[in-house]
Amino acid sequence: MLAIDGDAAVVRCEQFDLRVTHPPRGWRPGDLVDVDQRAVIHAFTGTDYPGPTSEIMRLPRNRMQALRLRAKALAAVRAFFSAREFLEVETPLLVPSPGLEIHLDAVRAGDGWLITSPEYQMKRLLAGGFERIFQVCKCFRAGERGAHHSSEFTMIEWYRAHAGLDAIIADTEQLVDAVCGGKARIGDREIDVTPPWPRMTVRDAMQEFAGVRVDGAESAAELAAELRGWGIDVAEGTAWDDAFFAAFLARVEPEITKLDRPLILEDWPAPLAALARRKEGDPKTALRFEAYVGGLELANAFDELTDATEQRARFEDDLQIRRARGKAVYPLDERLLAALGEGLPPSAGIALGFDRLVMLATGATRIDQVLTFATGEL
Repeated sequence: MLAIDGDAAVVRCEQFDLRVTHPPRGWRPGDLVDVDQRAVIHAFTGTDYPGPTSEIMRLPRNRMQALRLRAKALAAVRAFFSAREFLEVETPLLVPSPGLEIHLDAVRAGDGWLITSPEYQMKRLLAGGFERIFQVCKCFRAGERGAHHSSEFTMIEWYRAHAGLDAIIADTEQLVDAVCGGKARIGDREIDVTPPWPRMTVRDAMQEFAGVRVDGAESAAELAAELRGWGIDVAEGTAWDDAFFAAFLARVEPEITKLDRPLILEDWPAPLAALARRKEGDPKTALRFEAYVGGLELANAFDELTDATEQRARFEDDLQIRRARGKAVYPLDERLLAALGEGLPPSAGIALGFDRLVMLATGATRIDQVLTFATGEL
């Protein structure tokens, strides 16, 4: 029971708060009651209810509704992929070799690490012969906390063999449209997410929104000088990727946030290729896109690099950079490299933040609002 209001008791039920008129005299706020039997199942012995640390206060009615919508969204995701004949797979959360992405740090667990993404293991499944696979799983990234970030979060990741990024873009547009019912919400703001979505290259976005020309072949010093010429403060000795993101976060993302439609930001400069292959005939460009809705970065996709030799060289470069920056250094995933050598078919794949998708479906402005337990609630 939540409270006594005049001649009625306000009782928390699963679907709604019920007003029970003329409740038994002995009922007190905090009691666990059986409304039908008008009986107390468990008497509350405290002095004030609901207190600030109570589960009732942690789960207000609007958050309970968001969690119901989260469950519906998860069912919609699985129905979406089933209708397209994707196979749902499960891969380990604890691995000996986590991702080497320079800007991500893994969480240590026992003799290994918790995954930052299921990417490596899912690519091995592609090499083994699966062609359309998806997964909904927990991922973990150390030190990530904020309005749109949680160290533990839920990812949707899917891959198509013998397909390119256009197919993944279509999947993304249709999935978001299906889950959000055509309209995404961020607070009181609505954004039309019906396909197709506008597209823009990263170079065009940097030129239009930041006034900066990015080639992808320039040195870090040359890029930093270009940024300083446009009034973006970049220290001497800043690495290429850090200089780029200084401009991107300061000038580009705020403009993307203002757009009244989602945006596919495609054709990334080669220094940010990660595990994407370079564009044929244009080695300065990586076949990669990110999807934004209302300024919220929702997904990151690659036309997958399939060359084992080039992938090993990139991994070794990443390890060298991590050492130089004082970051944790992880073992190379030799099983992934062996799978690439065995033969990974031409493929494209994407990681999409499920919690962020639920935010867009519910109008939540903080990731905590769509989680059963936020980090500070454990």
